Amino acid sequence: MFKYLDEFKHKVVLEYFSGTMGFRRLSAHHEVNIGSVKRWVAAYRLHGMEGISRKVTRYDAQFKLSALQYMWDNGLSMKQTAAIFNVRNPTSIGIWESRYSSGGLEALAKPHNHARQMKAPTKKPAAKPDAERTLDEVLKENEYLRMEVDV
Repeated sequence: MFKYLDEFKHKVVLEYFSGTMGFRRLSAHHEVNIGSVKRWVAAYRLHGMEGISRKVTRYDAQFKLSALQYMWDNGLSMKQTAAIFNVRNPTSIGIWESRYSSGGLEALAKPHNHARQMKAPTKKPAAKPDAERTLDEVLKENEYLRMEVDV
């Protein structure tokens, strides 16, 4: 996902509030996804510049539960809840909901490692020198190469 500078987002939001362009024209004019523009405007309305500035936040279990409870009590969508609680990614709310339904408050409190470990490169066995190969291995390779040529 492409990250936009805070100044750019602020400029787009202010253009929207000036009334000269709507969401569709703004997104086309700036070559930005219309959903991003709508999200920036909603976040700016509720939280001002803080709503559209980049941040990396770790939410505690109680905050997550409060957001979920508010969403359930008021029949809100994940997007609406994310905007109200100033959560950058609405899908985080859905992840919290599924974790809570499967493991309760404890599941919300567990830290989750988002970084994936790289697999160690698998080493292919080195090809045997021709002198060590059996007749059967040479014939199989020959058959394989002939099939490749036929294709």
